[in-house]
Amino acid sequence: MSEPRLRVLESIADAPRQGWNALLRPGDAPVLRWEWINAMEASGSASPERGWEAAHFTLWRGDTLVAAAPAFKKHHSMGEYVYDFGWANAAQQLGVEYYPKLLVGLPLSPLTARRFLIAAGEDEPKLRRVLLSAMTAWAQDQHCSSVHVLFPPEDEALALEKDGFFRRSTMQYHWQNPGYRSYDDYLARFDSKRRNQFKRERAAAAAQGISLRTVRSAELTPRHSELAWRFYEATASRHAWGPVQLTRDFFHRAFADMPDAIELVVAERAGEVIAGAFNLHNPRRLYGRYWGCFEEHPFLHFHVCLYHSVDDAIARGLEAFEPGAGGEHKISRGFEPTQIHSVHRIFHPGLERAVKDFCRRERAQVEQITHDSERIAGLKPWPLPPSP
Repeated sequence: MSEPRLRVLESIADAPRQGWNALLRPGDAPVLRWEWINAMEASGSASPERGWEAAHFTLWRGDTLVAAAPAFKKHHSMGEYVYDFGWANAAQQLGVEYYPKLLVGLPLSPLTARRFLIAAGEDEPKLRRVLLSAMTAWAQDQHCSSVHVLFPPEDEALALEKDGFFRRSTMQYHWQNPGYRSYDDYLARFDSKRRNQFKRERAAAAAQGISLRTVRSAELTPRHSELAWRFYEATASRHAWGPVQLTRDFFHRAFADMPDAIELVVAERAGEVIAGAFNLHNPRRLYGRYWGCFEEHPFLHFHVCLYHSVDDAIARGLEAFEPGAGGEHKISRGFEPTQIHSVHRIFHPGLERAVKDFCRRERAQVEQITHDSERIAGLKPWPLPPSP
């Protein structure tokens, strides 16, 4: 078998849609799909003007794509959710230019997903090392300070660590389904105080005259993509931590091109939409992305973003619900601290030593917390013992 040929693509549009998607597996996160990446790029949400220069690493045999890794040359650290602003400050003190850097991952998508997509039947470890070597050489040639692989699954992170990268662990809060038959099964894992809290917060919507439903797949229309944009804009524009990064066109493109992977939780009051959440899904997992509201009501955020979708995930038999980055309030609502991985290589030896030491100490703390995640989330061990 001939050795594959490397091509670094300046746009996902330079890869065939079917060829790229053929590298995906049934359980992969929807953000790996060609349509999602193209919506990011073509809409101007992830563009050179916004500090995202596409540099997708691909391997080909003839006209056949056999491996790929989505990547971007970055000129800032916004939209990544594995925060390295402190590393950039440390680099400045050492007289090192931290930007540009090479990010292997996807814009504005803090979801765990494979970063090295290898065709079935190929030697996966070998082609991953080929891509990794190409990334490292390319980054050095482009005067990047470093290479960062964000949100890989644990097996990928451990393999990359063996190949000379160092690993960082951070946390998100995920809901896990060990085999619930109903929402009552889930509630049974909490003490009576917490069960009453959940019931009270969920019941608030009905008392406020608010109804919720999930719209997905064939039911989705251009109206729903516009609502998703308005939800996102309403939330992003009221926070000081960053500008509105996604464009309206991104939402219209994503809804039009991949409705099978999108759902919208819609909250209505007196016939008017007042809040909602834009989620992604596959047959195994639900991924929370963006939420917003046009009216403020007590507990509305918890109901729209957490309770409603947990109930729906149980009914559909999903394994897990990843509601996105941040939000310690999720712990008290049964979402467990979950270890999230990234791997890194920094070309300046002194800066790399300092950052590796920081990551070792940080990882020890995260591992301790996630090891005791059920207790921290207030969950009784599952399955529950039979009632006396």
